Amino acid sequence: MTYQSILFDLSGGIARLTLNRPEKLNSFTAAMHGEVADALTRVENEGARVLVLTGAGRGFCAGQDLSERQMAADGIPPDLGETVEKFYAPLVRRLNALPLPVVVGVNGVAAGAGANLAFAGDIVIAKESASFIQSFCRLGLIPDTGGTYVLPRLVGRARAMGLAMLGDKLTARQAQDWGLIWQCVPDAEFEMTLDKLATHFASAPTRGLASTKKAMQVSLQNDLATQLNLERDLMRELGRSADYAEGVAAFMAKREPQFKGQ
Repeated sequence: MTYQSILFDLSGGIARLTLNRPEKLNSFTAAMHGEVADALTRVENEGARVLVLTGAGRGFCAGQDLSERQMAADGIPPDLGETVEKFYAPLVRRLNALPLPVVVGVNGVAAGAGANLAFAGDIVIAKESASFIQSFCRLGLIPDTGGTYVLPRLVGRARAMGLAMLGDKLTARQAQDWGLIWQCVPDAEFEMTLDKLATHFASAPTRGLASTKKAMQVSLQNDLATQLNLERDLMRELGRSADYAEGVAAFMAKREPQFKGQ
């Protein structure tokens, strides 16, 4: 597929996916969703060990391009539920299911679905000048793209309700302080920080990280006994992996491990 709305590169185990409609603050169209879905298939099938997701220009993503979701000429309103079902829900599910770290670099404003897309990442880095806006309330809508799920879990009910019902801008520094993202960095250090993380994860024990991701995702739904059983099962499986054997051998030999993600 030839991409028009995204940039994609996969080399050295690092997949880089950049939303590339800067003139529209990288807002989503159906075509962009199709291209992102194709790129994620390549991430799944072509040996990637980390995905870095970011945006081109001055914004990360302004959510849905509303020009595609206006009232039709015949007066029939758009089916926004179909839009969620066909595009946004599958996107969040795929990012969560990827058996590798998803690093999101928020380079500017992340609004609406764009904000919640960022929060779907495993490690989220933001420029100090970036911001997050739950802009749905300004359109009479609810936070989709997993917003109503992730916000109360990350920041608690009171802050989640304030973000969702007021639609105020949240700075990257506040997002870090509230536990919504991993790190807010000075703008000048943003690219360096992303590259350093990508390089780190490209040589990390990917299989173990994927299992960590899986265990964390289900932990809030499990009781303690269920979670302990899951930890047992995952540790049993990982204890038989090549990466674990290499990690122990490297520790005993006092050398750097050479993980293969297997």
